[in-house]
Amino acid sequence: MSDNHDHFQGRSPAVLSVTLLFATLSTIFVALRLISRAAIVKKVAIDDYFIVLAWLIAAGITSAICYGCAWGLGRHETSIPPDWQENLRKADYAFSIMYQPALMAFKTSILAFYLSLPTMNRQFKWACITTLFAVNAGGLALCLVTVFQCSPVGAAFQVPEPANSHCTDVITIYLSSVPLNMITDLALLFLPMPLLTELRLPRKQKIILIITFSFGAFVTIVDVIRIVYLQSAAQTRLREIFDGTHNTSSSTEHTDFSWYAALSYMWSAIEVNVGIMVACVPALKPLVSRFLPHMLRDRGDARGSFEAPGKAPSPLHLSAPEAENEAREDSGVSDGADDGPMGMLDFLTTPEMTELPMATQTMTRQANSSRDTRRPSVNFFDFVDMGNKKSLVELSVRESVFPIAMVTVLFFIWGFEYGLLDVLNQQFQRVAHMTPTQSTGIHSAYWVGYFFGPILVGRLVLKHWGFKACYPVGLAIYGCGTLIFWPAAVLTSFPAFIITNFIVAFGLSILEVSANPFIILCGPTEYSEIRLNFSQGVQAIGSVVAPLIAEKAFFRQSLHAPSLVDTQWAYLGISLFTISLAVAYYYIPLPEVSDVELANAAERLDGANHAKIRGYSVIWLTLAVGVFAQFCYVGAQEVNGTTFDAYLTLIAPTRNTANYMAIAHTAFAVSRFMAAGLGFWVKPRVLILTCFLACIVFEALAMNFSGDTGTAMIMLVFFFEGPLFSLIFAQALRGMGRYTKIASVCITAAASGGAVFSPISNHLTNTRGSGGGGAMFALVVGTAVFAAGTLFPLWLNGSPQARKQCDPVMNSSSASAPTAAGPASEKASGLFASLHVGRQRGGEGRRSVESKEESGNE
Repeated sequence: MSDNHDHFQGRSPAVLSVTLLFATLSTIFVALRLISRAAIVKKVAIDDYFIVLAWLIAAGITSAICYGCAWGLGRHETSIPPDWQENLRKADYAFSIMYQPALMAFKTSILAFYLSLPTMNRQFKWACITTLFAVNAGGLALCLVTVFQCSPVGAAFQVPEPANSHCTDVITIYLSSVPLNMITDLALLFLPMPLLTELRLPRKQKIILIITFSFGAFVTIVDVIRIVYLQSAAQTRLREIFDGTHNTSSSTEHTDFSWYAALSYMWSAIEVNVGIMVACVPALKPLVSRFLPHMLRDRGDARGSFEAPGKAPSPLHLSAPEAENEAREDSGVSDGADDGPMGMLDFLTTPEMTELPMATQTMTRQANSSRDTRRPSVNFFDFVDMGNKKSLVELSVRESVFPIAMVTVLFFIWGFEYGLLDVLNQQFQRVAHMTPTQSTGIHSAYWVGYFFGPILVGRLVLKHWGFKACYPVGLAIYGCGTLIFWPAAVLTSFPAFIITNFIVAFGLSILEVSANPFIILCGPTEYSEIRLNFSQGVQAIGSVVAPLIAEKAFFRQSLHAPSLVDTQWAYLGISLFTISLAVAYYYIPLPEVSDVELANAAERLDGANHAKIRGYSVIWLTLAVGVFAQFCYVGAQEVNGTTFDAYLTLIAPTRNTANYMAIAHTAFAVSRFMAAGLGFWVKPRVLILTCFLACIVFEALAMNFSGDTGTAMIMLVFFFEGPLFSLIFAQALRGMGRYTKIASVCITAAASGGAVFSPISNHLTNTRGSGGGGAMFALVVGTAVFAAGTLFPLWLNGSPQARKQCDPVMNSSSASAPTAAGPASEKASGLFASLHVGRQRGGEGRRSVESKEESGNE
């Protein structure tokens, strides 16, 4: 083996060449940016200083990689002379402490540019500030962890390591940085899109925007690729954990770190340098406009003017001075004068530069500043019509099909993703040898997220921006949570699993705050429970299908570390798909409803929603009891779900628990569809009472039988508990009017009962053990909780005021509801006629109430 540093081996030549190439390209971009700002615009802004800082740190990263290649980076550990190890470790250490600051610098430069845009709205501003805080606070934390990865610090590059030293596994540090980097990359990519897509642009401007944002996506892709080359080292680490031999300070020799890290370092350098180039692109427009002006304009579009959606272009009447300025611009000459504030249309121009004349902008929000309850028509990229001509509560059956279908698709997707995550989490808990107490803690953390999500975020989003806004917000948070699962799974960290489950549930709860009432309100009110049971049934199908796919796709062989590493890509795929879905749902046209319209829709001639019992409004009493019932129901459902495996193993040891769990979930889904069908004949309050009583009976029987009988009893419990969530939600929401949104927040937060009762049942299962029938005895918790939840159907069926409030009526103008005994065909035939007449009679009154409230608001 030669010790000549000029003789590069293995991956060293490729790493060295590619790193130097991208460093050169980023240097050219930074130089052109500085020329553009200093020589043409004649003003250097704060984002320029940050990009120079990023370039300086990137130069340091390049130097560290080149130095490392000279001392063995890219070779196998067995090919590196022992006396090279210390210098190689110094290069590794220098790279690791500079990587995060470089990302912080160029991302801060991009965000500083965003914040300098004078026409940005308040939401965009605060989103940028939040991202800026995440970039720098998270980056600083990771940077400190990297600097102090060893105690003492010098042990990071000493060979051999001092006997009294302790070092954090470097793979752990690199994997820990993945979620923050990818989340902030995606935030930078999507933050300006809502503003940009509201406006029309000439063809060349659109092409430039597409290319610019494509480079931003490339930064995210590179971040994924660089982790690929640490997979082998991660597999070694997982194998050690699985075998119980892992040491947190595993030597680099054992994992062959110099070989696997070389390409990861190279792609990290590419990521930083491409990020710098992307950050420079907006500032290059003054330079391009000076020397290649026609690159920015379509043929025949001399002034490059823009019009807001839905507006015809204004005729251009150029005065002599204007024509002279136009000629100067076309010739590539500019005096750098500030002709006015820059619009969002000129995103690729610096804030101080306006080579193109001021664009004509007619923002929809300004043009429609009145308090009209009808939403204005807005086009995105001239092909997505966002106009909502009717309120959510005014749609007919036919008109409600599209919005219900779109939200039901969302139900299926989050049911599928939840089922997939549940299987993946179980496998990682096994490989990490987590105790039953830890598994229960992870499960409870999920339902704690359901308490905080609706209260902290869901309420504000629903109140200020409406139902549709909850979908992209909830999906984005959910996607971030699943992204954190990716490194958390390889790190096999219990705290990381707690955090990720909390974040995932936090995002899903925001979806539920909006999706459930949306389905309830979208269309004729007499079919609210039917619609929600159907949509929830579709969600349950996703939860059934996903575990089967996961078992077949990922765990066909025996459980082992390499197969678990492969499932990281499932986590990553879920995350990226969810975030893409969030973007899609931002643009899907869905109807909205104001509080005034909700109040009008809840009005009835019989005044059922205004009734009082001993001075208390009946709608608030119903809501309070409904929230308690939902708390109990979800708690009992989780008792059954978490106890099922232990119960079936106890009463029927020869049965495959995974197969029977799939059967139980199928029964759960089927019951929701059956309840939707029965809703045409049976009142919802009767269905709720029947299901609660059946759950109590069969849960109690399951406690006392084993074998086939016990299995059948627990299956029937799953069957009868299926429709309860939807029925409770819809019945508790009836008649709430302008308080519908806050009621939805309360009912959704009540799902946190899953965090309370399942730990109790798991404790009983573990303390009594299989010999003492622990799993069977633990079902007493579910029985008791179901019994407590029965208070809600007893209230609905026992109180005349509650019955009148919650029973669906075929005609909202009627003082009394039609009986449920009539044939379904008779009810269906009169549906459209009665609904039309009722709305005609109430339309004038609703408009009167609305106009009074609007004038009062004014």
